[in-house]
Amino acid sequence: MFRSFGRFALKGPMEDLTEHRTLRRGWTTGACATAAARAAFESLMSGDAPPDPVEIALPSGQRVAFAVAEVEQGTGFCRVGIIKDAGDDPDVTHGALICATVRLGAKGSGVNFCAGEGVGTVTRPGLPVPPGEPAINPVPRAMMRQAISEAAGALGVEPDAIIEISIPDGEARARHTLNARLGIIGGLSILGTTGVVIPFSCAAWIDSIHRSIDVARAIGIGHVAATTGVTSEKAVQALYSLPEPALVEMGDFVGGFLKYLRSHPISRVTLGGGFAKMLKLSQGRLDLHSARSHVDLIQLAHLAKTLGAEQHILQRIEASNTALEALQLCQAVGIDLASSVAGEAWRTAAKALNKREIELEIIIFDRDGGLLARSPLKSAVL
Repeated sequence: MFRSFGRFALKGPMEDLTEHRTLRRGWTTGACATAAARAAFESLMSGDAPPDPVEIALPSGQRVAFAVAEVEQGTGFCRVGIIKDAGDDPDVTHGALICATVRLGAKGSGVNFCAGEGVGTVTRPGLPVPPGEPAINPVPRAMMRQAISEAAGALGVEPDAIIEISIPDGEARARHTLNARLGIIGGLSILGTTGVVIPFSCAAWIDSIHRSIDVARAIGIGHVAATTGVTSEKAVQALYSLPEPALVEMGDFVGGFLKYLRSHPISRVTLGGGFAKMLKLSQGRLDLHSARSHVDLIQLAHLAKTLGAEQHILQRIEASNTALEALQLCQAVGIDLASSVAGEAWRTAAKALNKREIELEIIIFDRDGGLLARSPLKSAVL
């Protein structure tokens, strides 16, 4: 079981995979599509086999080469496939065959794009490309146009081409992404801003959070709920009957979610999660991952003291193995620790929103999705 965001899929604790070795970088779907498109264009225009390896320029100016995995040549077209190598990133597209079928375009038409099998089509506003367009982001489009222009110049031909990008198993892979929620139907997106995948950079996850906000704003949704996991998402959806585009899987990246709202506000925001995650937020953490933030049990004991906990309870809280154990200690003696944590978490989140006119609330759920506590819904202007 894993959750994936765009191209990014977490399969286990990040620290387990990164602690003992240098991680290998990989290539974005955009870079692979560019290499496939250039190779196919050169073959189509020259009548020869495609170059193998095929070289392209990344947005940084660095030039890199890709091995050709598949070739199909026919009347008026050439199709080339490149195997996506994501390096050591837990990428849902790792190992996918990224294909470009190139046909000659009308004179002066330039480079145009269409979605083939396994590449999605945008159906909602708010994304980097408008509805009706293939889900090929602006930077990969620019990379392909540059590659075709270079190849055309070298061959002495016009840079007019129709490029169809396909991923044979893309629709199945897309089921493990948020594409359908964002309104990208039929397959994967062709992504990337640098051409390079940096392992565990979390850039794709945070980008998906941003795109979720963009889509919600574009279709007029005034209330979004951002949650730390599947259980809290289902619980919030049941509580408010929110439509799917109003749900944002922020995971551990509450800071990335809140900071984007500063410049892309939505009138009403619910943050939902389990006790331990919301406890970290209450203690000022905006990255809730276990490798990068920890629960401060001494600080938690201090909070319990303000609620009337006796000294022996405070000592047991400080010695607890988990936040849940501390919560259960307080519940057993009638101390509503969860509500105070929700209030403190609200203050941290409101501060991160930096005086934006947004109504904000915090909801804490137990492991079964039951309601533990919630802060009042009120303006985040402190």
